[in-house]
This record gives sequence, C-alpha cells and structure tokens, in this order.
Amino acid sequence: MTAAAETPATTPPMPRIGDPAPAFSAVSTRGKIDFPADYEGKWVIFFSHPADFTPVCTTEFMTFASMQQQFAAYNTELLGLSVDGLYSHIAWLRTIKEKIAFRDLKNVDVSFPVIEDVSLSVARKYGMVMPGEDSTKAVRAVFVIDPKGIIRVIIYYPLSLGRNFDELLRVVKALQTCDHFGVSTPADWQPGEPVVLAAPGTTGAAQERMAGTAEGVECTEWFLCTKKLSAEEIEAAIRVA
Repeated sequence: MTAAAETPATTPPMPRIGDPAPAFSAVSTRGKIDFPADYEGKWVIFFSHPADFTPVCTTEFMTFASMQQQFAAYNTELLGLSVDGLYSHIAWLRTIKEKIAFRDLKNVDVSFPVIEDVSLSVARKYGMVMPGEDSTKAVRAVFVIDPKGIIRVIIYYPLSLGRNFDELLRVVKALQTCDHFGVSTPADWQPGEPVVLAAPGTTGAAQERMAGTAEGVECTEWFLCTKKLSAEEIEAAIRVA
C-alpha cells in the first residue's frame, strides 16, 4: 500500500505530550539520522514544513537559522522535515543562502539538518499530515523533545500561518526553568518574572502559605502563590557555556 493510499485505520496514532518521541532513521542534508538516539542528552525542536521553495517556509527557515546559536545556548538542537526529496532540500537551502533576503536577513546558511520524507513515513508517525488541511503535505508542526527523548510540547500551525520563533525560544527557557527549579510559569512569563509554586496539598500547608512566612513568596490566595526568580539565576542554571 502506498503512502497516498494509507487509510486512517492504518495511520499511526499521534504522539502525545509525555510520550517517548517515536524513533526513526532518515536521510538528511547533514547525513543519516537515527532519532532520537543521536540527540541523547540534548533538547530538540523537531519541526515540519509543507514544501521546499515556498514563501512562508523560506522565511521560517531563515529565521530559525538566524537563531540557531540562541537555541544552542540552551542545549537545544534544531531538526527540520518536509516531504520533499534530499536534492530538493539541498537546492532550496543553496537558493536561500545565495539569493534570498528577508527583513534584515540575507546570505543565511541553514546548517541544521533537514530530513527527506518523500514517503511521508516520519510525518505520519508524528501526526504531521492533517488531511483536512492537505493530504500530501505536512502542516507546520513543532515538537519540543527533552534530553531523555520525551515529548514535552506539541504545537500545530496551518499552512498559511508562519510560526513565532521568539515564542519557541521562550518555551525552551520556560520548560528548562520548570524542570530545574521545580516550579511552573504563569501566562506570558518571561525569564526574570515571578514563577508559580504548586498549590499546597493540605489545609495545614495552605494556612502556612497564607501566613506569608516563606521568603520571596507572595500569595494572592492559598492556591496562587508566586516566587521571585531572577533572570540571572535562571541563566546560570539553564544556559550552557
């Protein structure tokens, strides 16, 4: 059965947050990749795009490439995928570097790997193909995968909507902050703003919280307490040398 003839009954279930990232081997613009084994100990942003030589995808790849070192500073690697072939990928990336300007970006070298997936096998394994949007192209999916190979964040965008890359970097910082300090982050959180503490599990603990004895902790109600955590503390904890 060809990929195009594959029915919903035979399509792998979409992975979920908390699941191990589905394993695969693939050819990429940087050679063969065994995923997630090759990225053990690293955070990964694994993302799909609809097609090479398309306008929105071009702006996205230029933006991702321009921010690659910012992500690397937080132990985070980038890995792209589309259903085009390897030589199409190579030609497109060469065109981006040699001919394309976007905003203040030009001569951009896309050095992170881009996976060939003509069979759609990897895209289907990750639920990147949404037939209601397009049955032969991947949508703009984003998977943030932690150093143990566990999926931590899944974000989907339609074909027409370019991603917000500052938000993707914020997501990486927030996840790592939560993991390191054992906290949560509130709406629109940025490093340096107060973080959220887990709600107390007993009436005694709730009363203790509201007594206001913990240094640096502020409570508006027993279940909503925040703690000051400076940007410097966060950078020292999660940024790699």
